[in-house]
Amino acid sequence: MRNMPSTREPYSVEAERLAHTWRDRTGLIGWLSAINHKTIAIRFIVTTMGFFLAAGVLALLIRLQLTRPDNHLMGPDFYNQLFTMHGSTMMFLFAVPVMQAVASYLVPLMVGARSLAFPRMNAFAWWIFLMGGLMLYIAFFLNIGPDAGWFAYVPLSGPDYSPGKRVDFWAQMITFTELSALLEAIILITTIFKLRAPGMALNRMPLYVWTMLVTSFMVLFAMPAVMLGSTALITDRLVGTHFYNPAEGGDVLLWQHLFWFFGHPEVYLIFIPPLGFISSIIATFSRRPVYGYPAMVLAVIGTAFFAFGLWVHHMYATDVPELGKSFFTASSALIAIPTAIQIFCWIATLWTGRLSFKTPLMFCLGFFFILTLGGLTGVMLASVALDLQVHDTYFVVAHLHYVLIGGAVFPLFGAFYYWFPKFTGRLMNERLGHWNFWLFFIGFNVAFFPMHLLGLQGMPRRVWTYPSGMGWDGMNLLATIGSGIIGVSVLLFLINVIISRKHGTLAGANPWGAGTLEWLAHSPPHPANFVEPPVCGGRYPLWQPDGIPATVRGLAADQRQVLTTTVMDAELDLRPLLPKPSIWPFLAALAVTTLFIGTIFTPWALIWGAVPVAITMTAWFWPNRRVTENAKRSEVRP
Repeated sequence: MRNMPSTREPYSVEAERLAHTWRDRTGLIGWLSAINHKTIAIRFIVTTMGFFLAAGVLALLIRLQLTRPDNHLMGPDFYNQLFTMHGSTMMFLFAVPVMQAVASYLVPLMVGARSLAFPRMNAFAWWIFLMGGLMLYIAFFLNIGPDAGWFAYVPLSGPDYSPGKRVDFWAQMITFTELSALLEAIILITTIFKLRAPGMALNRMPLYVWTMLVTSFMVLFAMPAVMLGSTALITDRLVGTHFYNPAEGGDVLLWQHLFWFFGHPEVYLIFIPPLGFISSIIATFSRRPVYGYPAMVLAVIGTAFFAFGLWVHHMYATDVPELGKSFFTASSALIAIPTAIQIFCWIATLWTGRLSFKTPLMFCLGFFFILTLGGLTGVMLASVALDLQVHDTYFVVAHLHYVLIGGAVFPLFGAFYYWFPKFTGRLMNERLGHWNFWLFFIGFNVAFFPMHLLGLQGMPRRVWTYPSGMGWDGMNLLATIGSGIIGVSVLLFLINVIISRKHGTLAGANPWGAGTLEWLAHSPPHPANFVEPPVCGGRYPLWQPDGIPATVRGLAADQRQVLTTTVMDAELDLRPLLPKPSIWPFLAALAVTTLFIGTIFTPWALIWGAVPVAITMTAWFWPNRRVTENAKRSEVRP
């Protein structure tokens, strides 16, 4: 199969013209105006990984506090802030955003497109996400960080029990991050439906693209619930509404229903994209297509469908009717079936393949072990009787981390090792990669498996210390040691990234011999991704007998022109123009940030803050006559 040159080799004259058209401008204004999907994706990935490291440091501090009984390393107020910041960072600033960030880099390449749809909106989504995260951490460093838990249950997060601005900052962070996630979902859905390469019908899309399409639709249905809930919370606190005040006709359980209607699908927003990582990695390192493509796609869709019918299993300790709980118990057990189908398909692929035990595959195998244990405890917690016994204990903490870290972080590390050559043009160090894997695998189990036993022995979660004589000392010390091992593993990963980025082995376009279209492009990719957009001839076009897909010619080199195709069969449709870099998305994000933060202190900010938002949005979307005329001439069938 064809192995394209790295960027160390010169482009052709036509490719240089195309690069000049598609690359972002230089200088400060150029940096603020950047809209290339790869540039924004790298910023997104670096930002989310920065928050991941911050959350890891907070977790280490939490574990140090719980290492021994009656510990006074920190007080309960600071501990509550640490606990809330750790959970909020992991769930809202890392887990979902990093999956969308990786997708915004890979999806256009995997579907053979030159760009994401709506590139300016993509840049705006990153700016909004960055500013929301910075707002939360600035509040934390000023000792006004949220302290009501990442779930912010009312009435404890309401105005009577949480005075001050701490919970207000948390509620507005939700607005920032969920707005960014909704925009990214719209961008990815449009890209997948309309910018696929000719010939890439829906039944030829890579499994990873399927997972991101399903995830993006889930975002559209799940995120509005928590945005509505947090908006009602902040209006209760700032304006005096009574959505969650039973004395005035409100309902405290309304918050739990709104939050968990988002919160449980969120687990699968985090979990489903890594299923695509696993499918890509297993296919490449077993040297054969993934077994059971239709079953895999239907399993992903089935998982998404069931994910919206499970939220009440977080509420078994409330006064929800017992008959209703039984239906959610059944749904909680049924959702294991689609995941089991995928696992059996992966095992069949590995069983019949020629395996190459590189670091990405090692993380996939670790995922199988960790996720299976997390799934087993999940089926246990689906039982009302058992859940009532362990609901507020460390058993639930252990289950949550086995599912989320095992189901998301292990595949994510594998994905970084797998696609790092595409991002940078260089391979990561294999020896450091294997050390990274084994330390992470061992450290994770040492840290979180004892928490199952702590929970069964009755240790409650969300406590800042515990008395001696309870028998919890040894397992808490063991969990802290495991957390330290995880920290060393992550440090090795960062060292590997830093060293390999400059000194790693040159990769070429397709160092793994993979079969999907992203490996057809240069490493790192050309500013326009493909000098000549490819035509897709199968599910693994680079594994077709000829090995070199046909290409589409005739697109303008001096304009940002892309191909659109039909939704079902990816037949040629139009060739519209995409916008050029602009500073208005950045300025609009600043205006929206000012509005959101201003409303924390006065409701009048909603009125006066809308003025700069309207101005920047108008300037952003103001039509350009020359561009409009060029677009009209370009919108013809090729």
